[in-house]
Amino acid sequence: MIHFVCDACKRQLGSEEVRYVVRMEVYAALGENGADVDDDRDHLQEIHEALERLDVYDREQVSDDVHQQLRFDLCDECRKHFLVDPLGRRVAQPLDFSKN
Repeated sequence: MIHFVCDACKRQLGSEEVRYVVRMEVYAALGENGADVDDDRDHLQEIHEALERLDVYDREQVSDDVHQQLRFDLCDECRKHFLVDPLGRRVAQPLDFSKN
């Protein structure tokens, strides 16, 4: 039997509990000034060819810099929090200390 854990709160999810999957894809924007260009070029093929020219260590590093796919399992409560603030901006707000 497969057991799932919420990737946010680390709570084990029950077999009858609804599990939510969040998939994220982060990739380098191709084209002029970071804007996607809609042409017939095969950008993934170009990236693949560039990676083939690199040695193994550099290829892994550059690959992560160009494209990453992430997957997270969330419980219902963490899903609600994620949808309210998907970039985590509220958590990362700077503290305003007094000048004492």
